[in-house]
Amino acid sequence: MHVTIIGAGLGGLTLARVLHVNGIPSTVYEADESPTARTQGGMLDIHDYNGQIAVEAAGLMDEFRALVLPGRQAMRVLQSDGTLLHEEGDDGTGGRPEVQRADLRQMLLDSLPEGTVRWGCKVTGVQDRTVTFEDGSTVDAEVLVGADGAWSQVRALVTDAKPEYVGMAFVETYIYDAGTRYPEVAKAVGGGSMFAPGQGKAIFAHREAGDVLHGYVEFTRPLEWFDDLGKIVGEFDGWAPELTALITESDTEPVFRPHYALPSGHRWERVPGVTLVGDAAHLMPPNGEGANLAMLDGAELGQALATKDVETALAEYEEAMFARAAHTAEDSEEMLKSLFGDEPPQKLVDLLLEA
Repeated sequence: MHVTIIGAGLGGLTLARVLHVNGIPSTVYEADESPTARTQGGMLDIHDYNGQIAVEAAGLMDEFRALVLPGRQAMRVLQSDGTLLHEEGDDGTGGRPEVQRADLRQMLLDSLPEGTVRWGCKVTGVQDRTVTFEDGSTVDAEVLVGADGAWSQVRALVTDAKPEYVGMAFVETYIYDAGTRYPEVAKAVGGGSMFAPGQGKAIFAHREAGDVLHGYVEFTRPLEWFDDLGKIVGEFDGWAPELTALITESDTEPVFRPHYALPSGHRWERVPGVTLVGDAAHLMPPNGEGANLAMLDGAELGQALATKDVETALAEYEEAMFARAAHTAEDSEEMLKSLFGDEPPQKLVDLLLEA
């Protein structure tokens, strides 16, 4: 058996690694020209109940622990005036250690045999299990896995469902050398993550490696509202300056990230030799679980293919994945209500205390 994987994100690479550990060859086709062709996002908390299970299946726990940034599990919830409502420290024993996404991806890349990932292979079409690339070349897959994200090309083989805008988006910002240049902002964020939710809007931030603050300015607005990103700071009149500085003092141009999702409870009928992992299978708004789910999808699919015939493996994997995604989507909806409903700061604190 040979497995063809479309997409070299965390889900696709975890699948390739688990297959390799179990002696099954695979090839990963990725549209990017190289591992560094674009930025890979910020911090990820990898959970002991899903993402770390995948790391263990990949045989990479020691390598993973070496990537963990100490102290980043700390969390603060602030009111819009900067008042601290809730704070959680990081004593190093929590189940959600934080790593940089780019480092995690590189760990997986380094664990694969040379030549497993084929870079610069943009898919332009998929018919049955024949994949066509931009240069006109094709590949006939024995087993085809779409790990190609929100706008998956492989998805069309199993379902007509398409992502839709969910009415929310965030704008990313960065502040470098924050502790030296903007100590009050660094203090507000703290050692890990900071959440300052408001009604229909919020300012979040993560402390990344190298004294970098990665900001996320979130809104519930229609897509056309974001045509002029320059008006964003005006939405936060009266908010504490140590919070709005994450917008006004950004060292980068704001990056617009609209949120899309597949229908809640999305699933499909079994299609021989084809399946999906990660966002290709169960795209939902950012909720802290996306990377973890993608990695666990890849690990469980790899393990199933290593122990069962192909169709049994794909069927069992999909049933478990559908249930897991539906449960996560329900939890995500509850979290989003706490962030953007009435009295959002206190509701978020209540949700954290219940967890």
